[in-house]
Amino acid sequence: MAQIAQVLVDVPTMQTDRPYSYQIPTAWQSQVQPGMRVVVPFGRGKRRVQGLVLKCDDVTTFDGDLKAIDAVVDLAPVLNHEGLELSAWLAQSTFAFQITCAQTMLPAVMRAKYVKILRPTATTSAQVQQDLFATETSVVYDQVATTPEAVSRLLRLQAAGEVDVYYQVKNQARKKTIMGIKATLSAAEFDQALGDVRKGAAKQVALLNGLQTLNGEVLPQKDFEQRFDVSDAVIRTGVQKGWLKKQPLEVYRDPYATADIQATKPWTLNDEQQVAVDQITAAVNQPATTTFLLEGVTGSGKTEVYLQSIAAVLAQGKTALMLVPEISLTPQMVQRVKGRFGKAVAVLHSGLSSGEKYDEWRRIKRHEAQVVVGARSAVFAPLDNIGLIIMDEEHESSYKQDDAPRYHARQVALWRSQYHHCPVVLGSATPSLESRARAEKGVYQRLVLADRVNKRPLPKVSIIDMKNELQKHAESNFSQALLVALQDRLDRHEQSVLMLNRRGYSSFVLCRDCGFVLKCPNCDISLTLHMDTHTMKCHYCGHEEAIPRVCPNCHSRQIRYYGTGTEKVEEELRDLLPDARIIRMDNDTTRKKGAHAKLLTRFGSGEADILIGTQMIAKGLDFPNVTLVGVLNADTALGLPDFRASERTFQLLTQVSGRAGRAEKTGHVYIQTFNPDHYAIRFAQHHDYEGFFKYEMRMRHQGGYPPYYFTVQLTASDLDEAIAAKRMYQLLQWLKPRLTPNTVILGPTPKPIARVNRRYYYQIVIKYKQDPNLTATLSTLLQETQAQQRQGLQIAIDVEPLHFM
Repeated sequence: MAQIAQVLVDVPTMQTDRPYSYQIPTAWQSQVQPGMRVVVPFGRGKRRVQGLVLKCDDVTTFDGDLKAIDAVVDLAPVLNHEGLELSAWLAQSTFAFQITCAQTMLPAVMRAKYVKILRPTATTSAQVQQDLFATETSVVYDQVATTPEAVSRLLRLQAAGEVDVYYQVKNQARKKTIMGIKATLSAAEFDQALGDVRKGAAKQVALLNGLQTLNGEVLPQKDFEQRFDVSDAVIRTGVQKGWLKKQPLEVYRDPYATADIQATKPWTLNDEQQVAVDQITAAVNQPATTTFLLEGVTGSGKTEVYLQSIAAVLAQGKTALMLVPEISLTPQMVQRVKGRFGKAVAVLHSGLSSGEKYDEWRRIKRHEAQVVVGARSAVFAPLDNIGLIIMDEEHESSYKQDDAPRYHARQVALWRSQYHHCPVVLGSATPSLESRARAEKGVYQRLVLADRVNKRPLPKVSIIDMKNELQKHAESNFSQALLVALQDRLDRHEQSVLMLNRRGYSSFVLCRDCGFVLKCPNCDISLTLHMDTHTMKCHYCGHEEAIPRVCPNCHSRQIRYYGTGTEKVEEELRDLLPDARIIRMDNDTTRKKGAHAKLLTRFGSGEADILIGTQMIAKGLDFPNVTLVGVLNADTALGLPDFRASERTFQLLTQVSGRAGRAEKTGHVYIQTFNPDHYAIRFAQHHDYEGFFKYEMRMRHQGGYPPYYFTVQLTASDLDEAIAAKRMYQLLQWLKPRLTPNTVILGPTPKPIARVNRRYYYQIVIKYKQDPNLTATLSTLLQETQAQQRQGLQIAIDVEPLHFM
């Protein structure tokens, strides 16, 4: 009986979660496996699409003649059993298509257009070397996989480890290889060759003696030359005489190869830390799917709790996954984890090149790394036998994916915890209200680190009312108190951190005569002035244009720049404190690869007195000489039309305050605000998370917001505003009879920023506690809106959105 593959096809304009049955050609029977990607004929004509094999069996419900698989993309599964189950759950929980979810779980290098390359390995037999490669170091897969029989042989060779497959992305990453040396002679042949060497040819004798020590190993040519003191010319002679062969030797691209990472030893834990580690390791040992909420003030030693818990997991032969929210947190965290666990650590984040990410992914898949540290997408790392999952700064919004599938890394971590029967640790000084509420109900187990590890007090926080400052002094970004404090730190050779939650030079350009504000032609947002490039930029779509000298509307020369950005703050500070050495850290200064780490290394080594930055400097940084933190505009987020505005403000202020006084020197924080009595600012002043939690929960209860309600956001966008608005009103009428009366439907309304990149956005927000009809309704909506997508209208479903902008 012919073997059948159930294949999920990838057709962007007509996605479906229904697998199609395809016949597996006779030559590939029992070799095609679930988790492999294949090429299959689809529809009429000669159309070929890529698909993912979900399962293989001998039965099909299809009555007619089955089409056969055309080609095998992978010689081994790229998704294992867990990966396939995870992609199915992700599709169901985020209302996305499973094929999209599966692709999200793979490195970008495997999703792009690529050429598949075959290379020999250290165990490639002479016959296979001759048949496939001859004198070449690699061959293009499609050039040798010309028949089903040839593919079948390649499948067997890959399973036996005689060939390796590489994905060479067009115009992107390629495999990094160096030239290696492999001996080709037997022991008897070595003796014969040594006897044949002419007298005086000492280097050839050295070459042969060196080759005898390899024992079948492939050694990098440079290492061989240095070890046995032979030149490339002597090695070429050895190739001509048939003593050895040269072959490419893959080396991983290590983004931290040149980093000076010092090995560290475990610290002595204080009582609170010890309790936390004991409880976590007990759950690891059981094993139990307990979720811990590790609530620790800034500087309380959460990282050491993570590291010692990971060590306990590795001692059992298991693996560990550690998530950090964004690249700015990664340099110091990676150094700490690598310092403790060395080469066992793999790193995955957006700051790596495509090739580096692919190399790290393959190290993990080949079980060459036991600890993974990375940002959001690292939650899909192909680790086996996971013993612990850690999510640092669990409250961070960057853990939520903005595009389909719109997953939250926390939910994926909890799913993998259930799959591997291992604990999850959610760590934060300011947990999300949702997580803290679950701990209150006993769903999560709460662990508290109430004190800093060195018993130092949390920094004193002073609130500066900028309304009073403006009455006393000329307009400035700096209050007198903050300026005096900055000068004092300069005199004492201590460091300061200044946070401004906006990059660029000025927020907008305004004409004083007619009130015209220069806006982006594609988005409903004002353009931002950037003096470094002398342009006006849109931070949403990337549009750039020249800085206007006269008003485009009334042609007046009374055009002025308003608001404040990091560039402008840096310029003003250089005028006020000319002796200060300043580093600016925002999206503009950290675009280049490795820029984050370089700037932080410079600051950490004392090359600067003041670090100015956006919120990327607010968390995760640990510099012992920082004794002053200044928040220049605490109000930025408070005015946003979002029910989480107060929570985000409190979290940001608490996190950035925690950068001060982390070592022996006392810290002080100055928060400049026009809303000094706002409860988020007052609770942050006193480092009172529990007080804020209780107050904010009352506010959420009164307003009917999460965590008291679940939410789903539906968005329609189109180049034509009328089409987007009309579709949302139609959708409202479609939804009402399908959902229960207790479910609240808000809208439709234009989004607060209604136009981005020429598309108009309208939204509906669904609030509910329980609605048995909701899942089926949204699944139907997903299926029915595909035809409209082809016409330009886009419908998006976002479960538990973190932003409504």
